[in-house]
Amino acid sequence: MQFEPGEIVLRRHYMRDDLLSRVWVGRVVADDEHGLWIWVAVGSPFLDIGAADGRSFRQIPFSRWLATPKALLPRTWLPGSALMLHPHGAAHSVWLGFTADGTFRDWYVNLEEPVTRWRDGRLSGVDTVDQDLDVVVGPDRGWRWKDADEFADHLAVPEAYWVDDPEAVWAEGKRVIEQVEAGGFPFDGTRTEFRPDPEWTTPAEVPPGWDRPRAR
Repeated sequence: MQFEPGEIVLRRHYMRDDLLSRVWVGRVVADDEHGLWIWVAVGSPFLDIGAADGRSFRQIPFSRWLATPKALLPRTWLPGSALMLHPHGAAHSVWLGFTADGTFRDWYVNLEEPVTRWRDGRLSGVDTVDQDLDVVVGPDRGWRWKDADEFADHLAVPEAYWVDDPEAVWAEGKRVIEQVEAGGFPFDGTRTEFRPDPEWTTPAEVPPGWDRPRAR
């Protein structure tokens, strides 16, 4: 399934039992030999799971998550834009972060299940399961693990968690870190000076159909 430059697409995260947890709205930059590149502009609307009473996911002890009434809460994507690369078949994506004025800030390695593409009429997107553990890489390619404590906290509640093989998640992160330290693609400066098409407008809302069933 090929996506076209400029096409509006959704990036969706899922939790256990196909529970939809996050929805971004972006535009396709390219769909090439490296993978799918999606631009999410600062100020874009997105949906983020939390408690029905308005508390965010991180404000709820994970041991109480299953029993908590849930809702997808409307948010605004801040404080900068992101160019999200989804390498073919990889258990991660790499987000190039930019400040509000367009300056490259860092690479964010989001460890996740390989994405599944879908198309439903005029709406398209990719679905994945976020695995919490991440790697943040500075412009000088200095790196650090992110959310390792949260990863461990969630693993301690297996009846609620959606990661079955934590060692595979760590191994994927370590493989990407090897690429970082070697200065390999995409950590070689590719697209760190990217600017979106000036005719692209920032979406005003998450388009209808965002809640279609998960693609597999």
